[in-house]
Amino acid sequence: MHTKTLVAAAVGLGLLTLSACGSTDTKGSADSKTVTLVSHDSWAVSKNVLKDFEKQSGYKVRVLKGGDAGQAVNKAILTKDNPQGDVFFGVDNTLLSRALDNGLFQPYEAKGLGTVGAAYQLDQDKHRVTPIDYGDICVNYDKAYFGEHKLTPPQTFADLAKPAYKNLLVTENAATSSPGLGFLLGSAAQYGDNGWQGYWQKLKANGVKVVDGWEQAYYQEFSGSSEGKKAGGDRPLVVSYASSPPAEVIYAKKRPSTAPTGVATGTCFRQIEFAGLLSNAKNTKGGKAFIDFLLSKEFQQDMPLNMFVYPVVKGAAVPADFTKYGPAAKDPETMAPAKIAANRDQWVKSWTSLVLK
Repeated sequence: MHTKTLVAAAVGLGLLTLSACGSTDTKGSADSKTVTLVSHDSWAVSKNVLKDFEKQSGYKVRVLKGGDAGQAVNKAILTKDNPQGDVFFGVDNTLLSRALDNGLFQPYEAKGLGTVGAAYQLDQDKHRVTPIDYGDICVNYDKAYFGEHKLTPPQTFADLAKPAYKNLLVTENAATSSPGLGFLLGSAAQYGDNGWQGYWQKLKANGVKVVDGWEQAYYQEFSGSSEGKKAGGDRPLVVSYASSPPAEVIYAKKRPSTAPTGVATGTCFRQIEFAGLLSNAKNTKGGKAFIDFLLSKEFQQDMPLNMFVYPVVKGAAVPADFTKYGPAAKDPETMAPAKIAANRDQWVKSWTSLVLK
């Protein structure tokens, strides 16, 4: 299951270790026949799909996973003069400006970019990053809990602050987790620059619980996930993804007829993930070929059931199970990259002071 710690805005710079998987070629990018991908821990691809790329291109792929996306981005920035690899995958729209402002990527206009919708091309003038996938950060709810308590599940941001849902919601720290940051940005988009603080005061008064990351929130605190049930989780509302319900179905030991969890569709924030050719990459030719591969229909159609995200390439098919149990939000909150860049750090500081102190 795509853990989606994937996009955490981690602040502990330089504290992670990159672990290698994939090809065992230890020469890495110094070997012109090896392409090294740096990514978050949730990178996944079917073996046969990756083998097809290696066979057709002549390159071997080496993968370095560096924790959640925020940690991986920060590590890549610290090592940009002597990068760990050639391509970085997994920076999202909430952290994109940090990567671009630090000169993490060099320009490359990928083949197949014309098949990608303009809404996903957030750096279309300079082509420093290539959009690869999208998904929605949304509150998930435990259907069994709400059925047993004869309580209608919340559907909007405003619902979450109502007394009926007191002490039911767990969310991630906006300073250390991508879903947490996305949920904060979603509330800012909903209530405006001057209104989101008041909203969070209401959530705090209504008993919202904050934990460091998605895995803790979803697998330990949330009563609706299979792991959360085992761990004794007692929060029936969690900030997660619109694609979490199909994962609960697909990976269940005994497959249920319906998903055990649902999505509060009025709480969603659209997340877009990108890949880029790292500045000072040793194998730029191989890196470019790999980015082209990420936009191939074969890879795009392989993503949903591996990383539980939606493809950005027009015409790429999505498995029926995925669309049945985890349809993308019809009207998610969004925010312009420039506005995120201008406000993100200050909003996180204000949120931390308001919610955690």
